[in-house]
Amino acid sequence: MSKRYPPEVREKAVRLALERLAEYESPYAAAKAIGLMVDVHYETLRVWIKKALAERSQPVAQPSQGLPPAEREELLRLRKEVRDLKQANEILKLASAFFARELDPRDH
Repeated sequence: MSKRYPPEVREKAVRLALERLAEYESPYAAAKAIGLMVDVHYETLRVWIKKALAERSQPVAQPSQGLPPAEREELLRLRKEVRDLKQANEILKLASAFFARELDPRDH
């Protein structure tokens, strides 16, 4: 039986996969790795990625070919760092909202 995923899970999983697509050799490899992180079956995520890429009608993101190798490497490292920091920030926002609800005196 197939598992239905809420639209917000789909959007978040696809966004995360598209952001990190350049780190993997193929959309399949990205789906295998990211699917585990977001608790979505990799084949389902692969199909979602394929559809999103087709809708955008853009090829799989590749690093800029005009840059020297050292700069390309640094650019990829910095992009990964930005993504990781954004993800950490999102987690911290969710945690602060959770603890704010726990400490809210109106709920007790």
